[in-house]
Amino acid sequence: MGFRVLYIENQYHLQLYLDNLKVETPQGDIQFPISDIQILVIDHYRSTLTVPLVNKLTENNVCVIIRGIDHLPKSYILPMNGHFAQSGNIMKQITWSNEIKQILHQQIVKAKIFNQIEILKTNQCKYEVIKKLYEFYDTVDLGDATNREGLAAKMYFREMFGNDFIRFEDDVINAGLNYGYSIFRSLISSIIVGKGYLPNLGIFHKGKTNMFNLSDDIIEVFRPIVDKYVYDNLKEELLFKSKHREELIQLTVKKIEIDGKLQTVPNAVNEYVESILKVIETGKITDFKFPSPHVVDYDL
Repeated sequence: MGFRVLYIENQYHLQLYLDNLKVETPQGDIQFPISDIQILVIDHYRSTLTVPLVNKLTENNVCVIIRGIDHLPKSYILPMNGHFAQSGNIMKQITWSNEIKQILHQQIVKAKIFNQIEILKTNQCKYEVIKKLYEFYDTVDLGDATNREGLAAKMYFREMFGNDFIRFEDDVINAGLNYGYSIFRSLISSIIVGKGYLPNLGIFHKGKTNMFNLSDDIIEVFRPIVDKYVYDNLKEELLFKSKHREELIQLTVKKIEIDGKLQTVPNAVNEYVESILKVIETGKITDFKFPSPHVVDYDL
């Protein structure tokens, strides 16, 4: 698995040179070993890349995100054959039982609320709000039939960004959240495909037009990582800038803790997905492991 994130924000031409990605710039060519790359973000609508390069990137399971003029993702490039056992894994995925899906959804929601609490505690937010989220955490039932996830999210976002904050409004905070979530969603999708599963067949999410239902299940526990960055860096900003986009992308090369060990974010995603697959296989909820939302620099 690669470790490097490449962010292309200018009009460059990208092509394959031996086993390297070559970026042609006015100042000269730059080369990166494709085996080192985890994510490639092309954030300029006039940039170009060659078919041989695309094929080599997919062979190495590199997550490629192509963004439009509005800097939002317009397409992802994912491999058609991500794993030697893909056919068998997809057949198993189709037959995942509703019972195990409900159990997993319960655990995912609890993990998400727990990580939201961790961020609120770090930000020294109101004790009353934290206490209420603990109550939601303790009362999540199978399949979250009582929507503890939604109730917790409403209180959490208002405590983080103010009582007037509305999710999906057209503002700087939502722009940062949407951008950061899309980066994590792309990374997660590439890891799911790399394991031979389909990102559109989910555990809880079932949108008929959603190509990433499973990715949207997996991402839930990672969202507070993005929330924390937005809280620290965008609350007082008037514009969502290029530096913010790049810093959100760079969150994916930080480290977080999972199962008592510091891991890079991609490795933590990998371990988290593996724990979910193990729960499905064994039926033992003790196999479920989820990451902390607190990021540290890669070199620590």
